Amino acid sequence: MKSKKNHKRLRDLGFYLGNSLIGLVFVSPLLWMVAASFKPELAIFSNINSIRTFIPEHFSLANYIEVFRRLNIPQILGNTFSYIAIVLLGDLLFGSMCGYALAKLDFRGRGPILTLVIALMSMPVEAILLPLYIEVSRFGLGNTLPGLALPFMMNCFSIYMFYSYFLDIPDELIEAARIDGCGEIRCYFRIVLPLAKTVLATVFILDFVARWNDFMWPFLITTGEDKRTVQLAIQTFFGTQPIHYGSIMAALTLASVPMLLIYIFMQKYYVEGIASTGIKG
Repeated sequence: MKSKKNHKRLRDLGFYLGNSLIGLVFVSPLLWMVAASFKPELAIFSNINSIRTFIPEHFSLANYIEVFRRLNIPQILGNTFSYIAIVLLGDLLFGSMCGYALAKLDFRGRGPILTLVIALMSMPVEAILLPLYIEVSRFGLGNTLPGLALPFMMNCFSIYMFYSYFLDIPDELIEAARIDGCGEIRCYFRIVLPLAKTVLATVFILDFVARWNDFMWPFLITTGEDKRTVQLAIQTFFGTQPIHYGSIMAALTLASVPMLLIYIFMQKYYVEGIASTGIKG
């Protein structure tokens, strides 16, 4: 009996050590980026084949000072967060409404619409960027915040996640609310939506990360520096010669902070949301 317990402990220890080593391998580029952002330019690629490359020998904030000197950080963050806020508002509201309608309302054409939503999930956004650009330009929304956010205010993947989650809500609960006098809109906002916190958090995280990292669409639709988002601002460090990798690493480190904070504080809801949606149906 004792030998079995020892064997289990050794197995668990090996499991955790192995996962820790794998985790370090995956996180090592991020650690190197942070370390490089605090190094002088000439020291960034020194000791690249040694563990010492992860430890700044000459700690310096010069790269971060250069980033704030070259970029209008408040304006860039304002543009990016406004873009994300509009997309989130639309996707969380309209995407959840569509998912609820497909899951709980009986109407003609529900099956074909659901099939279309699932089919569109497989289409890469790069395939429709040019038609989107042409349509947004024809509406006179080029280089505007609405033109930047409008194409992404609804997402087929988000609709399907809400649909999968709402399928598990008992029909009896919704019927009881209807019997008590709740209309569909009131039933949705007062009964259904409060039960969907985990999937709302999951869609929030996925949309936030996707739009924060978005480069191609803002690059196509915005023409003025006053509308630049975070990723467009970072790209300016690659367009001037000579390229200063210290400033690039500092800008990338700053751009990674919001995403890390989102995952740290919302990881629980993200895991629960992924576990309860998207794998059924």
